[in-house]
Amino acid sequence: MCQVDEDAHKDAQLETKAVLSVSQKCMKCKEGSAVLIIRVGDAFCGNCFREYFVHKFRAMLGKNRLIFPGEKVLLSVSGGPASSALLSQVQEGLRRETSKKLRFVPGVIYVDEGAACGQSLEERGEVKSQLESIFRASGFPFYIVHLEEVFNLPSSVLLSASSASDRRNESYKEAVDGFIQRASSGTQSETRQGSSSYKEVQTLLSELSTQEWSGEGGTVTNRSPPFTPEQTEAVRTLLASVKTLTAREELLKTLRQHLILHTARVRGYSKVMMGDSCSRLAVKLLTNISLGRGAFLAMDTGFSDTRYGDIAIVRPMREYSSKEIAFYNRMFKVPSVFTSALDTKEPEKASIHRLTESFISKLQADFPSTVSTIYRTSEKLNTACPRPIADGELTEKCLLCLCALDTGAEEATAFHATLISENLSRNRTPDTIPALGVAKQQCCASGGEQKESCGDRVDGCHSVDRTSFTPELQTLLCYSCRLIIKDMTSVNSIPEYILSEAERRKRRAQMKEEIQDFLLNPENDAGEVTVS
Repeated sequence: MCQVDEDAHKDAQLETKAVLSVSQKCMKCKEGSAVLIIRVGDAFCGNCFREYFVHKFRAMLGKNRLIFPGEKVLLSVSGGPASSALLSQVQEGLRRETSKKLRFVPGVIYVDEGAACGQSLEERGEVKSQLESIFRASGFPFYIVHLEEVFNLPSSVLLSASSASDRRNESYKEAVDGFIQRASSGTQSETRQGSSSYKEVQTLLSELSTQEWSGEGGTVTNRSPPFTPEQTEAVRTLLASVKTLTAREELLKTLRQHLILHTARVRGYSKVMMGDSCSRLAVKLLTNISLGRGAFLAMDTGFSDTRYGDIAIVRPMREYSSKEIAFYNRMFKVPSVFTSALDTKEPEKASIHRLTESFISKLQADFPSTVSTIYRTSEKLNTACPRPIADGELTEKCLLCLCALDTGAEEATAFHATLISENLSRNRTPDTIPALGVAKQQCCASGGEQKESCGDRVDGCHSVDRTSFTPELQTLLCYSCRLIIKDMTSVNSIPEYILSEAERRKRRAQMKEEIQDFLLNPENDAGEVTVS
């Protein structure tokens, strides 16, 4: 009987779903015919869906109030549906006839990852020319950065700088009123002159951006590529040294983030907008938990990410599902460009990212509230308050992702047990486990008789020699980033700015350990001053 009742209930649900059709009226205006159904019962006509889509974007920015008037914001556009919709929404919000228009100054950045995907110069040039036409039509200054440029980055990109224009104590309403007052105080002639000069600056910036490398019809025009074939080969060697697709995707994401961060700092942008949708963030949340990034979920999936200090990452598209974005782009002809990625045409079990995405997509097909439930869970996560540090003391952060290190665990933890298991699996005793500080062992080939290269050893080398200092490098990484390095066959191909910063941090830690006995305890020092 129970089985019969369950089957009858399922048949009733199927009949209810079959009743839904586009012939019904719009749920908002009650007049126009519905042209799409977002969720069960949420039918919209074209005009109401456009208003709904635009309002959600404005409401997300207005609710958080992190972007102040006149602030420079860099839009990270990959050419995909979500980032293209982000660019379209910013264009819509900056039009003169728009009510409650946006008041920040936008710019666009695109990171060319063709070298990682094995694309030729002609293929990369074709994608680049399509994106350039979209960026020129927007009227915003744009910057095209190539993945090969990671080998030219300075080590300062890995430092979390303090914000020079910290406006957290300033009232958002006061900032808006002041901006409007300054804008209306000028004369009409000054306004016309300012707008014309602003357009000239935008035109010059666009020309500077487009005078780099572009390939059309299989030929390279204007200039040669801003990278060398050796750098392209170095990128491929770096990714080839990573054994799993999961680690390659994480490493590529980290390098991409470093390029965007460096460009934002050099060009004077204080915010970076990402096009992460609700569906993408749901996959990202479960993926990061699987990769050991549970401590950083609030920063990786929240609206704002302030780990870099002077540059804040914002995600205004996090309320949109991939279905809503696809409908909007198709109905209102938002241009987008397909760019291949590392996991293009890969099976669903090729990486944790692909497997998680497949799992959520299949679950969403049967249970439409899956993505929204995961997303609402991520909204409840908050970043832990950082501990207060003394003047001159540096906060310990991961060398790659710049999150606070989560490896400062005591012995009675699962992390320490994992370290013991790893070392026992390598036929090593617990006494030889490298400490979480700076390793002091000598090079394995220091005796002079060892002919084998340090980098060829399975357990690595504990010397300061750059050929293989994987164990020492891991002490500077969070748990998740350690997994990336563990999947690499050699660290020789890591970009120079990462290795240089790693050596600098090691030298600083060694120096601090040497003079530790001569340093004054800030608490004791304050107590002595109070007594005297």
